Amino acid sequence: MQVEPFLPTAAPHAPLGPRTPAQSVDTFFYDNKIVRDFGVATIVWGIIGMLVGVLAAFQLARPELNMNTAATTFGRIRPLHTNAVIFAFVGNGIFTGVYYSLQRLCKARMFSNVLSKVHFWGWQLIILSAVATLPLGITTSKEYAELEWPIDIAITLVWVVFGWNMFGTIARRRERHLYVGIWFYIATFLTVAVLHIVNSMAMPVSFLKSYSMYAGVQDALVQWWYGHNAVAFFLTTPYLGMMYYFLPKAAERPVYSYRLSIIHFWSLIFIYIWAGPHHLLYTALPDWAQSLGVAFSVMLIAPSWGGMINGLLTLRGAWDKVREEPVLKFMVVAVTAYGMATFEGPMLSLKNVNAIAHFTDWIVAHVHVGALGWNGFLTFAILYWLWPRLYRTALYSRKLANTHFWLGTLGILFYAIPMYWAGFTQGLMWKQFNAEGMLQYPNFLETVMQLVPMYYLRGIGGVLYLSGVFCMVYNLYQTAKAGSLLANEKAQAPALLPADLVEEHQGGHWHRWIERRPVQLSVFATIAILIGGAIEMVPTFLVKSNVPTIAAVKPYTALELQGRDLYIREGCSNCHTQMVRPFRSETERYGEYSKAGEFVYDRPFLWGSKRTGPDLHRLGGKYPHSWHYNHMLDPTSMSPGSIMPSYPWLFEQNIDYRILPAKVKVLRNLGTPYPADYDQVAVEDARRQAQGIAQELRKEEIEVMPDKEIVALIAYLQRLGTDIKVKPEQAAVAAH
Repeated sequence: MQVEPFLPTAAPHAPLGPRTPAQSVDTFFYDNKIVRDFGVATIVWGIIGMLVGVLAAFQLARPELNMNTAATTFGRIRPLHTNAVIFAFVGNGIFTGVYYSLQRLCKARMFSNVLSKVHFWGWQLIILSAVATLPLGITTSKEYAELEWPIDIAITLVWVVFGWNMFGTIARRRERHLYVGIWFYIATFLTVAVLHIVNSMAMPVSFLKSYSMYAGVQDALVQWWYGHNAVAFFLTTPYLGMMYYFLPKAAERPVYSYRLSIIHFWSLIFIYIWAGPHHLLYTALPDWAQSLGVAFSVMLIAPSWGGMINGLLTLRGAWDKVREEPVLKFMVVAVTAYGMATFEGPMLSLKNVNAIAHFTDWIVAHVHVGALGWNGFLTFAILYWLWPRLYRTALYSRKLANTHFWLGTLGILFYAIPMYWAGFTQGLMWKQFNAEGMLQYPNFLETVMQLVPMYYLRGIGGVLYLSGVFCMVYNLYQTAKAGSLLANEKAQAPALLPADLVEEHQGGHWHRWIERRPVQLSVFATIAILIGGAIEMVPTFLVKSNVPTIAAVKPYTALELQGRDLYIREGCSNCHTQMVRPFRSETERYGEYSKAGEFVYDRPFLWGSKRTGPDLHRLGGKYPHSWHYNHMLDPTSMSPGSIMPSYPWLFEQNIDYRILPAKVKVLRNLGTPYPADYDQVAVEDARRQAQGIAQELRKEEIEVMPDKEIVALIAYLQRLGTDIKVKPEQAAVAAH
């Protein structure tokens, strides 16, 4: 068996240069154990994350699967699913591929065994902390950044350990040139660090509670600058780096174009960082920022497809092998899915398309084509390629691997096609007017009930995809059982002399200069990714006209603040938006469109990204307290056919007033204009308002103690959208 087919690890035409006869050859050992450990973690967390995803999918079709318990409701397990798949499954997959390829590209063992172990166990503990906190409702509610501040600090520290180990290995390399895969690894490390630190800025209230340093429009801009680029620099760039290494290895062919890889890298990392505002089209974000996001999103298709073409054309002349090798089948579909997702992303950023697609299941389909096809299939391909080499034996069953491929492909189709159909259905039904100029479907539930069959099909697709993963687990287990782990793999390479690192390249491509200098490469990459974010964010923060204030908008009362935190705890923003866009269909359905100045005291912002239920920004005062009470106890009693879960614990648990003064004090320090001594009377004020709500409920023959959580939630819901006055004819009821 040919364990390690020869392929150049630097640019194919970049020799090391002449060596003196006296130059020594170093013998060293690659660390395969850390690669195996990250690979096993990838598989374990992948199964867990996908199981949670399947449960969440079926919960939308069968609400009883929420199980009437707090920890298993859709609003709490949906962020658990996304974090488990992104940071546990894909994250460990990244480290598996990086730790294997980086050692061989640098011809050096990882810099430190201790750092490798700290990185591995630190990352697994972070994931366990997410598993422990998210089902308990301990969340910031920020998309892909839900973990609270102590965990954010831990993520920062472990990420530094990873970078230390990576750059230490690069510094000890025996290969002069840095191969293209390493460029993407460096950009990943630097950009994720910047994104995480900027977006996670918060002021702690207690050990597991904090408030964002940003509010309203500014918080939304920072969050989607982070959210879009978390997809770019955690789900894309490291996988492109691994594509550039593992695809040529598996195909036993060099990368199609070295020059195209240069264009791909620099244009991608520069353009990607600008595109975040396309998640906020037709919102209260300033128009100029939205337009920038659209322009750069459209440009993004060029470098993205450049990478796809470079990957697919690497297989030129190897298509017979693709038909036979399951590893290459997975890779071809992965790269194709990357191309599809990166075509669809720019298309969805066009305002006329976004007007229909945003807040619908179309976006869910788009995201999962990338996650299941690009990230999932490339991860599976790498694992199938690695395991025989790590355990020095042949893959247990190519037939089983092919079965996995077809189950996974069918799973993607069964998932994506119904979600596209659901998205088109939602977008068109929401906007449809009849001949009399009235909304054709004024009741939001009319659209929801049309989607239930598609939610079943989506769940079936998830089951098929997960079944393929179980086939892989068995296949890799039997492969490992048949062999033995080569924990320390012997290798030899000529020592890299100091002169090799500084010697100027005579002739050849100009880019070779930067390929020998990781510090300069890192500096230029950092500049490239900072420009876009700075140009978008600095004016939004410093120019007051970008977020005009409204005198009528006041801070939340103490009880409303408690209710808002309960809304966040239950993950309501996973299904409900708080952003009425300036379309006639939305103002007819919900009321006056949302203004930037209405959100100046919202920390964090809660605009949402998906409407499984109606928008709530104009909900305040539309229904009596009793409607909200009964709706939270049994949604179908107020909205027959609703797929929303019930929340019985809100009627049993008491409002926790203990940290309310600390909350008020922190918000005041962040700029919320509470009176100087409000923290001292906040609890008393909250109890007074709660007593009033309880009395109103008694008039409607509902007995409730004023200290129950449902009372605080009602206070918050009744406040939504009431700070500005709207014309009576625009105050349409947001029908469920």
